[in-house]
Amino acid sequence: MDIRFMELAIEKAKEGAIRDEVPVGAVIVKGNTVLSACYNRKEDKNCAVFHAEIEAIAEASKKLNNWYLEDCEMYVTLEPCAMCAGALVNSRIKSLFFGASDPKAGCCGTLYNIPEDKRLNHTVNVVGGIMAEECAQLLSSFFKTKRKREG
Repeated sequence: MDIRFMELAIEKAKEGAIRDEVPVGAVIVKGNTVLSACYNRKEDKNCAVFHAEIEAIAEASKKLNNWYLEDCEMYVTLEPCAMCAGALVNSRIKSLFFGASDPKAGCCGTLYNIPEDKRLNHTVNVVGGIMAEECAQLLSSFFKTKRKREG
């Protein structure tokens, strides 16, 4: 685990917030090499599947010319949802490091624990709570500002 990569994920989340996207950032690394650094693009693409994690997996797979990401680690600012947790398993990510837990949609230990479910064909090592307060604050501030604008 390298805190520099979570800091990069936070920077990507902030970049997304500037574009009125829910501030979630995801980074995939192999060793010390950053393969992808992405943010949510659901609003931009007008499509529910453009989560930061999915974007990061797609970009890393393209860079490696391989969908197997078994020697890679993901850093993400918010606990992944069911869709993203499934994508982590399917892409064979080695480890996941996330910031804030998600009590409404988190599927990496909160509501479910898809990545570590031994019934699946691959398991992902999961560590949560990395820079959790800073990651949670990004989301809180974003939604507080959004409610003021719309209210």
